[in-house]
Amino acid sequence: MGIGSLVSPLFSSKRRIALVATVALVAAIGGAVAVGVFGVPGVAGIDNTFGGVTEETTVVETDLVVSNPNPIGVGADGVAVNYTVSMNSIGMARGNRTGITIGTGNSTLDLETEIRNDAIPPWWTSHIRNDERTTIEVDATVTSSRLGRSAGLSRSHGIETDLIGAFNSEETRPVNADSPLTDDPVLYVNETRSEWGAVSESETPIEMEFDLYNPNLEPYVVTRLGYTIAMNGVELGKGETRDEHVIGPYSTETVPLTTTIRNERLDEWWVTHLDEGTYGHQVSELRIEFHAIVELPTGEEIAVPLEELTYEETVTTDIFDEGGDVGDPTSENGTADTDEADGESTPDEGQDSEGDAGTDDGGTESDSGHTDKNGTSTDGERDGESTDSDGTETDNESTDGGGTGTDGETDDGDLLPV
Repeated sequence: MGIGSLVSPLFSSKRRIALVATVALVAAIGGAVAVGVFGVPGVAGIDNTFGGVTEETTVVETDLVVSNPNPIGVGADGVAVNYTVSMNSIGMARGNRTGITIGTGNSTLDLETEIRNDAIPPWWTSHIRNDERTTIEVDATVTSSRLGRSAGLSRSHGIETDLIGAFNSEETRPVNADSPLTDDPVLYVNETRSEWGAVSESETPIEMEFDLYNPNLEPYVVTRLGYTIAMNGVELGKGETRDEHVIGPYSTETVPLTTTIRNERLDEWWVTHLDEGTYGHQVSELRIEFHAIVELPTGEEIAVPLEELTYEETVTTDIFDEGGDVGDPTSENGTADTDEADGESTPDEGQDSEGDAGTDDGGTESDSGHTDKNGTSTDGERDGESTDSDGTETDNESTDGGGTGTDGETDDGDLLPV
């Protein structure tokens, strides 16, 4: 018997043993997965930031950390990631990636989604109706169709603003006409008050009241009171009252005024709010200017710019809890952000994560004749204008670079129904 005849069975035996061992290993791994010894990959972390912004869209850049608890990598075998971003339950952005390949441990997926800016007015309406509070929710889910299981992570963050609170003031301010037809001051403003009106999809009214005192011997008639409201230089609304208010000698009259933000202009403001330029990232300057038309005892009318009543407010937000990447989270007028705890990544079979969407003050007349706050409160109306804008819904698609082995099909850039 030759050496070859002895070696051949030996090697054949080793090949059979290796083949049997491989089959046994695969069967063991498959059985372990089937009984739940190996877990479905989950989401370990989510980090969102704003990218570029145009007149139509806002880019959201997402770093999604996927955790693979198994001792081996997971191939493109039906593993998919879905994530949503919502503000006050209003869906803003949605993305997904399928056919993911990840290694063991944590892998970071770089995703990119687009928000259509015409979704900003509906969010704004919810923010005002919710007492200037917004909850931002980011939900991400990893699903394995092979295992029929999914695991997800939810993260929420709250922001608050106070756009008009500082308008409420009892400071006495003179109103000067700077006209040769009359002596200054023609009036005093003893108190101002404001509150949000009934916000609608098309407009956001601010109900204001001015306590005007006449320090003169002759009555004055305020025939019109007007305003211009802007944020970051973007004009959001303007108008005038159409009611006359007679203010007798040494008397106080409450004059109402409804200023109205036209919501269709908010998407233009949104671009400036996220810009890094003049005002800073996520910083807005609210400015309301007033003017009055006053009829003198002679019957002549003069235009009076109410410069002392100009209202300015700085508001800073931190929508994705970026911390140092945005402006000071507390404005000098007390606007601040609040945080909520991050969610935990927990495997949950069949889990699917988806984002949804005046009271007048009484007083005593002083010798100076301009601190009297006794007066009769009257109601007034104004003719407002509003224009609705219809946005055209489009689908966006982008392809992202992955973290550790993230080849797959991407569907980023869809806006959830509003």
